[in-house]
Amino acid sequence: MSLILASASPRRRELLVQIGIVPDKVTPADIDETPRPDEPPRRFAERLSGEKCRVIAETLGDAQAVVLAADTVVSVGRRILDKPRNDEEARQHLSLLSGRRHTVTTGLALIRCTDGRAWSRLVTTQVRFKRLSDPEIKAYLASDEWQGKAGGYAIQGRAGQFIPWIGGSYSNVVGLPLTETAGLLEAASWRA
Repeated sequence: MSLILASASPRRRELLVQIGIVPDKVTPADIDETPRPDEPPRRFAERLSGEKCRVIAETLGDAQAVVLAADTVVSVGRRILDKPRNDEEARQHLSLLSGRRHTVTTGLALIRCTDGRAWSRLVTTQVRFKRLSDPEIKAYLASDEWQGKAGGYAIQGRAGQFIPWIGGSYSNVVGLPLTETAGLLEAASWRA
């Protein structure tokens, strides 16, 4: 069976390669990623990963393939911190994260196209930021590393210096919880 990754994220591909998995094809799903009114972060991550997976699986029909999708959501309480569109939004995100804990939730979804069987998981990691000074925020913004990152930061990059503690999966914060992903692939009888 071939493995189709329903994600454009280069970080997800890199994480999969780290555990010896190379997708046969990368096919990002084009869906509306707007949270619904009053949608909690966990439900949002679960819904998006499921929709991405289903959209791609439907295009494949009953092909000999497994579709893997993921969506990572950064939240403070019930407030979802999306990918900032500009420096000011990134500054707001970093200011909100400064000196406090937040949650990173990834929804995983997998569909085996031959029989339509589906699996899903939610993985949550707690992350604590140190209190950030204005010069630290300005320097991070100038690095442009925040671009395209949920919550406006990348733990695997320069922002790693701001994080003294995490509770849970590090790879989840990067964008794909590896233990749980490998478990879903095994459940679907997919082998590298």
